[in-house]
Amino acid sequence: MTTQPATFLRIAVPSPLRQCFDYLPQRGNTSLAYLPGMRVLIPFGKRRVVAVIIDVLSHTEVDANKLKSIIRVLDDEPALPNSILSLCKWAIQYYHHAPGEVLQNALPLALRNEDNSTKEIITAWKASAKGQLIDITTLARAKKQVDALTILREHPQGLTQPLLKGLNVNSSILKALKEKGLAEIQQQEAQYQPWTTENLLKETPLSLNQQQQLAVDAVLHSDTREFAAYLLDGITGSGKTEVYLQILEQVLRDGKQALILVPEIGLTPQTLKRFNQRFNVPIFALHSNLTANQRLAVWRQAKAGSAAIIIGTRSALFTPMKQPGVIIIDEEHDLSYKQQDGFRYSARDMAVVRAKLDNIPIVLGTATPSFESLFNVQQGRYQQLALTQRAGDAKLPSFHLADLRNAELTNGLSKPLISAMRHELSQGNQVLFFLNRRGYSPVLMCHDCGWNANCTMCDARMTYHRQPTHLHCHHCDFQTRIPRHCPDCNSTDLRAIGQGTERVDESLSELFPKTTIIRIDRDTTRRKDALENHLKQIHTGEPCILIGTQMLAKGHHFPNVTLVVISDIDSGLFASDFRATEHTAQLILQVAGRAGRAEKPGKVILQSHNPEHIVLQSLLHQNYKEFTQVALSERKLTGLPPFGYIAIFRAEAADANTAMQFMELLVTHFSLIAPPGVEAWGPVPALMTRKAGRFRYQVLLRGNNRTALHQAISTLIPQISNLPESRKVRWHVDVDPVQID
Repeated sequence: MTTQPATFLRIAVPSPLRQCFDYLPQRGNTSLAYLPGMRVLIPFGKRRVVAVIIDVLSHTEVDANKLKSIIRVLDDEPALPNSILSLCKWAIQYYHHAPGEVLQNALPLALRNEDNSTKEIITAWKASAKGQLIDITTLARAKKQVDALTILREHPQGLTQPLLKGLNVNSSILKALKEKGLAEIQQQEAQYQPWTTENLLKETPLSLNQQQQLAVDAVLHSDTREFAAYLLDGITGSGKTEVYLQILEQVLRDGKQALILVPEIGLTPQTLKRFNQRFNVPIFALHSNLTANQRLAVWRQAKAGSAAIIIGTRSALFTPMKQPGVIIIDEEHDLSYKQQDGFRYSARDMAVVRAKLDNIPIVLGTATPSFESLFNVQQGRYQQLALTQRAGDAKLPSFHLADLRNAELTNGLSKPLISAMRHELSQGNQVLFFLNRRGYSPVLMCHDCGWNANCTMCDARMTYHRQPTHLHCHHCDFQTRIPRHCPDCNSTDLRAIGQGTERVDESLSELFPKTTIIRIDRDTTRRKDALENHLKQIHTGEPCILIGTQMLAKGHHFPNVTLVVISDIDSGLFASDFRATEHTAQLILQVAGRAGRAEKPGKVILQSHNPEHIVLQSLLHQNYKEFTQVALSERKLTGLPPFGYIAIFRAEAADANTAMQFMELLVTHFSLIAPPGVEAWGPVPALMTRKAGRFRYQVLLRGNNRTALHQAISTLIPQISNLPESRKVRWHVDVDPVQID
């Protein structure tokens, strides 16, 4: 990138304002070169903030006399390379979000502070000019100083204190040499060592079946490895990870880097372990459980090109790579790839844009493709690579529906189910019990008058927890003690209604007192390494019952699990969200995929009061494709995604009327500018109208044409931003929402 004389700097300031601001260069320093992507320290109001140069201009529409100068430049090269900056510019336009907040998301947390540098600066000790020339025999009476000075002379580039400590040179000796003028401290930039392709593999790759080989060949077919998007559509246990590994092998041999995105932090350690078993290259993880300095260290290595593989969750998308080679999105259908607050972006969709900007291939892997990805295959945007066979001798699990109508239940479990669990455990196998509801029970009810323990801040019931005992709203995080009596009728007969993972744990402990039970949910994995320790226990292969929420549904390999029980799946079949059946089908197949992944056959039992439902019937015959065809035909009739395009405007306020009035004004303004083919639905209350003490309303915009929809949003946002009513509410726009809440 060439530098240019900087007359004016367009700055993306970290604020909710949907605009950039023009500044003058630093006063009194005309020798500085300014480049887009550099961080600068600027005055903004009464604050000093770290912002990013988004453009360098030769003119401005603002009176130059009214412009402020930046305080100083924080980088000597762009913190955000051109491809990342271009990606951010695309996101600003597509998601209609504030430029400063988008670029802040792209920076590591540590770089949002003026005191941190994009480059690692280390302190090194070296011999001074006097120390190089002095007759060392004059120090003969101080043998340790002689040894230390000799070492420093042998390393004129300098040595860090940790290295010197390893050579038995402690800090007191170094200080003594410094006091005599024989040693000095020097600040220098850390030099990252490039990784080598020699001895790349630690283990021999597995033999691929024909479908796996075709998938690898398709991605690697071109020597130039130009942009192309591939949907790796492989049933659970079909060996998608081995396909990833063999694609990566060739990318690494070419000296290129790879970015791997996974949906959950819980999948990062096992993915890291598997890749480290295969490759003898630097592999790093990026996720929110790392400290800010740890994430910055990985970011620096990736940017310098010394990190060969970066594995991370959603935010790792913005990690710069010096030599990008491939991007892989594992479990591409997962909702976790969509940010649900602040800058509401889809990491999956933006990864495709990034791959196009970097001109590299991208692989989206899943056993249950999202409808959007299937539609992109139909439109010729993605190439579908099918894996229809399980790897090795593993067979798909058999599905069985347990009809709960009129069934005799013990703690929510039918007798045939209990017998099936007992049989598998007696054979030395493991059982996975899936219930996507943590806590002891979802309702605490008075048996005398019907009172429910509701959240005082939300239109939701409080979840009853026993470990520790309390009521907890999982929507706003409000917590309170268990009442001793009903606040309405004073009765002490308060009963826990329904099941959560805690209650299932208790019930199964009574039914199987000699069996190890491992519960994995957010409550049992809060402590550091808790999830990893649970997984290690599972992988011992000892007979046990695993109880878990969605944390167990994604990507885990449990070769000794032969029975998967899915309880209370009906709620997902009748939810208000038009995507509910899609998400439910994906969840069922993902959970079911944990069974029979090795030589032992697997079985899946689904408990339902609605066994005739089309989703369950399709999955009973393991035909996700048939289900998607029926569901997609319904979507086409309604013009909903992927056959139409939607965005949701949401507003919330402490007063319901205030939020509703703002939404009504929005619809009024929209009606004046609405392009053909774009319509507004609403305003309507959110499914949970009151959350965290605020009332929420929304308007859905739907269009047959993406461009027309975005033009309408672009025109509408400035108009409603200038309304006095907009200052009385919190509002945002969510483009391509994955949940209608």
